[in-house]
Amino acid sequence: MLSICLFGACASPSAQIPLATPSPLPTPSPVPIGSPSPVATSQSHVFVIVMENRSYGQALSGSYTAALAAKYSVATDYQGVSHPSLPNYLALTSGSTWGIADDGYHRLPAGGLGAQLTSARIPWRAYMEGMTNGCFNSPYPYALKHNPFAYYGGSCPSQVVNFSHFAADMRTEVPRFVWITPGLCHDGHDCSTATADRWLSQTVPLILATDAWKNNGLLFITWDEGEDSANHVLTLVIQPHPVERSSAHAYNHYSMLAAIEDRLGLARLGRAANASPMTDLVSNSGP
Repeated sequence: MLSICLFGACASPSAQIPLATPSPLPTPSPVPIGSPSPVATSQSHVFVIVMENRSYGQALSGSYTAALAAKYSVATDYQGVSHPSLPNYLALTSGSTWGIADDGYHRLPAGGLGAQLTSARIPWRAYMEGMTNGCFNSPYPYALKHNPFAYYGGSCPSQVVNFSHFAADMRTEVPRFVWITPGLCHDGHDCSTATADRWLSQTVPLILATDAWKNNGLLFITWDEGEDSANHVLTLVIQPHPVERSSAHAYNHYSMLAAIEDRLGLARLGRAANASPMTDLVSNSGP
């Protein structure tokens, strides 16, 4: 699969990668609210991959990740919103941490990004590596704390599936919204940066080969939380025609949720309502 990477999405690793200066960590809000819906970009597809537990520089030590950063767009001052993992995943999918500061299971009110997509009749799937026995009973390397969709309403949506479906879906009918959670090794939580980077080199080219991505598609790759005091993480914005190569504006997971919801014509949830939607990095339409 590495050969696919070399011919599909990589730029020269020697290309310059933007330096970064983190800004202070924002204070999360526990109460989700909505904002008016923007106009969706016509039939645009959005892809999200969430990796684990690397600060900005640590993530860029992966050679494939560095090549993506050199070829596409980078948010150089992007932060997680909390610690540990779970509140960051909730922020990305509801605009709130719900006041949660642990990785335990908390049944939250029905809602969130998945419910928005379903209500708007936008096809979506969340691919969870290792989810072999549903959202609540699957063994390692699956982690419930990295599956935020199972927290809203206390149920496992039918759109949340094992990652084993991913490759076939990319070859056939690609959902308009795709979320990918690697297992605890491939996301870098339990394994090395090199292992996580190799997994990305095998997975990202499958997305970049789709017509869904080539025709005004948008791929975000982010890390849930950093390991420095600023919670500074790498976030890549990968489009067929990058708008800017880098942005030093201060962004966080609420900004990404705002960008996703704007792209798909959904009301912004929670703190995404007042977040900057990364418009300097995200194009609204193809060339």
